[in-house]
Amino acid sequence: MLGEESNSLDGGYGWVVVVSAFVVMGLTAAVLKTFGLFFVEIQQHFDELASMTSWITSITIAIFHLGAPVASSLCVKYTHRVVVITGGVLAFSGMALGFLGLDMVWMYATTGFLQGLGISFSWIPAISIVSHYFSKKRALANAIASAGECAFAFTFGPFFQWLIGQYGWKGALLIIGGIQLNICVCGALMRPLKISCLPDSSCLDAQTRPGTQASGRANVKSPVTHKTFNWMLLRRLEFVLYAIFGILAAMSFFVPPLFLVPLSYSLGIDESWTASLLSVLALVDFAGRLLCGWYANLHLTRTVHLLAMTIALISTSLMLLPLASNYLSLAIFTGFYGFFFGTTVAIHITVLADVVGMSDFDSALGLFMLIRSTGGFLGPPLAGLIVDMAGDYRAGFYMAGATLILSAVILVILDQFQQRQEKENQSNTKSEKSVLPYPSLHVLKLQ
Repeated sequence: MLGEESNSLDGGYGWVVVVSAFVVMGLTAAVLKTFGLFFVEIQQHFDELASMTSWITSITIAIFHLGAPVASSLCVKYTHRVVVITGGVLAFSGMALGFLGLDMVWMYATTGFLQGLGISFSWIPAISIVSHYFSKKRALANAIASAGECAFAFTFGPFFQWLIGQYGWKGALLIIGGIQLNICVCGALMRPLKISCLPDSSCLDAQTRPGTQASGRANVKSPVTHKTFNWMLLRRLEFVLYAIFGILAAMSFFVPPLFLVPLSYSLGIDESWTASLLSVLALVDFAGRLLCGWYANLHLTRTVHLLAMTIALISTSLMLLPLASNYLSLAIFTGFYGFFFGTTVAIHITVLADVVGMSDFDSALGLFMLIRSTGGFLGPPLAGLIVDMAGDYRAGFYMAGATLILSAVILVILDQFQQRQEKENQSNTKSEKSVLPYPSLHVLKLQ
């Protein structure tokens, strides 16, 4: 009886999985988002340029994306539980070894590579298993799970700043690594579903008689036979356009959290107030996700139109943010950026599903993240190089805003291409309807 309840969809033990995923999101994505607090500390300790220091975050982001297909494949071969626990150990190792702080290359290998791999092996399976446990309530479950990133980032800003003040940046890394070991606990709670209780099978063998369970399982097609990648997607222009958008967006998205703290320091803002900026960012990000997700479900606007609009608003916010001269103005512009960033995160995966269709969605998501990794890898160092050349952290925000404008242009081109395809499909459908009835009537008369 317990086994049947724990493996049912849209409730029961699934909510335990959602809470576990909520915590995993907080201990991975939120840590990455607030790592900018360590930027100045590490830069001053090693006496390096901003471009060299930013490679730590760049490597973390790139490995996070590049590890996505590997994590997905391991989930198929083993279980989500095993992969998440492995990710927790890797994330802890990256922070704990970074505590030694031997040199910049050491930081690249530990808080960069190992941390990125740990985040990938934790984040990807956590999102995936929630979708397996929920069918009708999948959107709600995913929204709750993803909100962990915002909830933890809201508290991590001032908490990490306090840790750095009390124990130094090295001691703070070690403590954060210890906290990330809780990912392993969350992974242990992610109980694998039986094949018969996956969304496409309607829990058949939980309802069949003991003597017929084998035949019930035989009729269920296991999803583990799906391909990790459908490389033929690269021949579809609409997917290629969206992948280009992903690269340009990733080049920009990770720049503001990285340089927001150094910019506030350059304006003479107190450290305690600086940490609160990250909390403001997380709070409005959460509000933007909920509001945009609710509006998108009304289907009043094409999702690609909505995404293009939010991207344009983000770029505008980034262009205005460097105009801030004190804490209040910086907090206001940061709030605008965070809100519109949240709206983008809420729908960009939905747009991908609209572009490729649900039959190719799993393959498209892994391939999209793999391609997008190049943008996350190049964005922060490029912004750091521009900052070094200009001698001003504002230059990084201008670079991010300009890149997002280009990504919005790509979305407009994608929308035009989709509309043209839809018109062609409609015209073909009309022509088929005008031809098909006649043979059908002829057959009926013969009968």
